[in-house]
Amino acid sequence: MTMTWRNRRVVPALCAALVLGLMLWTGCDRGGSDAADEDEAPAWHYGTTYHVFVHSFADGNGDGIGDFEGLIQKLDYIDEMGFESIWMLPVHPSPSYHKYDVTDYRAIHPDYGTMDDFERLLDEAEARDIKIVMDLVVNHTARDHPWFQQAVGDTTSPYYDFYVWQDAEAVAEAEVDAGPDTDNRRMWHPVQDVDSVDAALNDQRYYGYFWGGMPDLNFDNPAVRDSIISIGEYWLDKGVDGFRLDAAKHIYEDDRADDTKDWWRTFRAEMEATDSDVLLVGEVWDDAEAVAPYFEGLHSLFNFDLSGNIIEAFQTGQGDSLAVDLADTRATYDDIAPSFTDATFLTNHDQPRILNELPQPMHMRTAAYLLFTLPGSPYVYYGEEIGMYGIKPDPNIREPMLWAPAEEDSLRATWIEPEHSTDSTVTSVAVQDERDGSLLNLYRELIHLRHETDALRRGSLHPVTYEGMPKRLSIYERRSDTGESLLIAHNVGAQAADVILPDELRERYGTVWHESDARVRPNDAGALLPPATSVIWSDAESDATADEDPV
Repeated sequence: MTMTWRNRRVVPALCAALVLGLMLWTGCDRGGSDAADEDEAPAWHYGTTYHVFVHSFADGNGDGIGDFEGLIQKLDYIDEMGFESIWMLPVHPSPSYHKYDVTDYRAIHPDYGTMDDFERLLDEAEARDIKIVMDLVVNHTARDHPWFQQAVGDTTSPYYDFYVWQDAEAVAEAEVDAGPDTDNRRMWHPVQDVDSVDAALNDQRYYGYFWGGMPDLNFDNPAVRDSIISIGEYWLDKGVDGFRLDAAKHIYEDDRADDTKDWWRTFRAEMEATDSDVLLVGEVWDDAEAVAPYFEGLHSLFNFDLSGNIIEAFQTGQGDSLAVDLADTRATYDDIAPSFTDATFLTNHDQPRILNELPQPMHMRTAAYLLFTLPGSPYVYYGEEIGMYGIKPDPNIREPMLWAPAEEDSLRATWIEPEHSTDSTVTSVAVQDERDGSLLNLYRELIHLRHETDALRRGSLHPVTYEGMPKRLSIYERRSDTGESLLIAHNVGAQAADVILPDELRERYGTVWHESDARVRPNDAGALLPPATSVIWSDAESDATADEDPV
């Protein structure tokens, strides 16, 4: 028996130019408006999210592996930092440490605890008004999943059609036709190392986009679609507040992108019918033009372009295009879905940690200022706030969180011997917490500042450039419909830079509202910014007020 491969609004405003002597200031409203309307996202979608790998976060039972008990013990820390939601990497049963190959979508991995433990986590998080976002992996299952085991054991089983199959001969022919550079062969896999295999599969191959241990589900099968919808409803009924959708671009193959988007529209409608405030945030690792159409089915998408642009700005010492590029991206998104929420981040669990990407550690502070003062809903990868390190392979960018010096750290996971984030390279939470000006306290300050300031949380983006502006500067306005308005400047370069504001901006923003540190030198023209510094001015008529100690 053979089954063949599945057939597989706001327009950006024109820039107004002001010629002021030799200066030209442009402030383009390319970022779209965050004005409330009937399609506005729930308020919590605009909050700051903590991105947690439970396996490495906090070990509550002493077995060396992070768990729900440890996470519960650190909810007060997460709350005090100002995080409004937690995105957890997969927590379902799985044969791998990362758990992206699921064997049971309705259960909890025993390494992390029981279902009772998970429900207690939900209750404890709710008591602190912290939302829980679960990583949901629906592009594929594990080979050990009962669906796949039944499929390979009997090709007459209904679960055979839960996966994608093709004749081995057809796979080989496609490989020849596609040429030597094709990825076709690596995506089609023979059934091996399985106790009971239907003989009919000897000449068959199953499709696994990522690798053979992760066979792709067949979303042309209505039973698959219904099963995934039912799984989503199950967890929402448990009290989960949203889902991060892994590999959201790969439900179907690339030439069937419209079918993938249609699936997400269906899934969104069904999830919203269960919980109108649900958040669906998707991983679509692509440029803005390719990402934008997915907002028709997903509330939020990760902004990989911005992550790369921030890193490149520090590596090249040129930040003048950061806000301009982001404003263009937001205009593209806004044209598709005015209620979009842009999931911004520095790096995540699949990338080298941000400190490994920056030319100097001091740039980390300015990177944080960029993340929390640019528009979007920021995601912070656990340990980023204390300056953890890590480069590929993947386990080394998922090393244990350092809560206290090793001899005092009863919650530190020990499942892996860390190579990059150790007591000799990273200062723990407990120590940084007591140090004024530490990276941890800077993150806490910026998260609270953003949370309490509508111009930062919801304000529109207006890039600022002028003739002669040093390329190492990134300058932009954030304007809120509530009346708050801020002007923000960063120096991402290796040399000091003068911010010389045009008269109109200098008159409007007469008050320094926040400085990154004492090295910033405000002056009558604007400010002198040493390397890796930031300054924020408030509008003279703005409602924004900076607490001297916002923490």
